[in-house]
Amino acid sequence: MVPGEEKVIYILALATFFAALLLTVIVRHIARKKELLDHPNARSSHTRPTPKGGGLAIMIAFYAVLVYLYTEAMVDPNLFFALLSTLPVVIISLIDDIHPLSAGLRLGVQILSAAVALYALDGVETLEFSSFALSGFWLNLVALFGIVWMSNLYNFIDGIDGYAASQALIVGMGAYLLFGSFPALFVATASAGFLLFNWHKASIFMGDVGSAPLGFIFAVLMLYDADTPNFLGWMMLLSLFWFDATLTLLRRLKRGEKLSLAHKKHAYQRLTQAGYSHDKVVLLSIGINLLIIAALFISSQESYLYLFLALLVLLYALTKLIDNMKAFD
Repeated sequence: MVPGEEKVIYILALATFFAALLLTVIVRHIARKKELLDHPNARSSHTRPTPKGGGLAIMIAFYAVLVYLYTEAMVDPNLFFALLSTLPVVIISLIDDIHPLSAGLRLGVQILSAAVALYALDGVETLEFSSFALSGFWLNLVALFGIVWMSNLYNFIDGIDGYAASQALIVGMGAYLLFGSFPALFVATASAGFLLFNWHKASIFMGDVGSAPLGFIFAVLMLYDADTPNFLGWMMLLSLFWFDATLTLLRRLKRGEKLSLAHKKHAYQRLTQAGYSHDKVVLLSIGINLLIIAALFISSQESYLYLFLALLVLLYALTKLIDNMKAFD
């Protein structure tokens, strides 16, 4: 970091926070006026119609500062254009929040955007796992699937007040402190501005326009570090979300359930069904993420793989504990 750059970064972070805060107020007002409301359904954890689309405030604030970073040559151009490829996902998700679109159309846009992101990153030919690495052009297919999956699972996990936004805040801050990622910091501060209105009981929801692009952005940032030990660090920072979503999907597949049907079987949802309030579940998740950040901070990169395996065991044990509180049925 060049002299004076750190001060600029912190000023921009503060500006991003207040921009997202103000934009959230504006989006909430428009959503109420236009009756763009999220009505409770079989998958919902809320009981009253609530304005949606607040994630647009996060996206506008984030991309405004990202463009500034690019004009000031403070971000790698490859990373800038890879992150810019998220914009079609933002647009299609916003349209879907207003007028529901087919899953196939949304998936198609995500796949095309992911392909553009990988092209901007010059492809992914190595995945670093601290003590060993996987190499080969075929990893681009894995990366393509990973971006699309992360985008969708972030949407699946956005089911209770403050959960997705707080995850973006903590993961973004952790990635900045551990890996020096400026974009991650601005994702965090933009999400914090929105979170003030999304904390239980939320006065506005993120909507697909926030959740799907956030997952996409985090996947791009993770793949930007694919050939460094930071890749595994990213996997651990994001583990609370991808582990729950992936394990839940596999368990539903094993039970022969129709995956297109709405459900409330994710671990965080079953915790609320067991009697925990939204804010308590969110605070628990924040606590787990802070422990992960602390473990990464005190560990050498050479030990990341062992830490990752230990984390998987811990998350599985927590899932089985939740099973005892509220059965997976």
